Amino acid sequence: MLAKKERLILELLVSRGAMYGLQFVERSEGALKRGTVYVTLGRMESKRLIESEQAAPEPGAIGLPRRIYRPTPLGERTLRAWTTFMRDVAWEVKP
Repeated sequence: MLAKKERLILELLVSRGAMYGLQFVERSEGALKRGTVYVTLGRMESKRLIESEQAAPEPGAIGLPRRIYRPTPLGERTLRAWTTFMRDVAWEVKP
């Protein structure tokens, strides 16, 4: 099973490419919140649906370096399978 937030993150990554954590919040139209996005990203990394790496710091930047997230091949396959499953289930349920 793919949780709603996990599906949204994978959809954003597959359609828009690699992203930083707060970009998910900005591009999710309110579906992802700042307080939960990093917990979800961590859980997805543990499941090997996504991977991340530390981005090179920008000149003059302060604070912690940002991480950039990408879908793994497993994440992309999982999203395709889940999308197909949900489409087929929805088709079966319709009268």
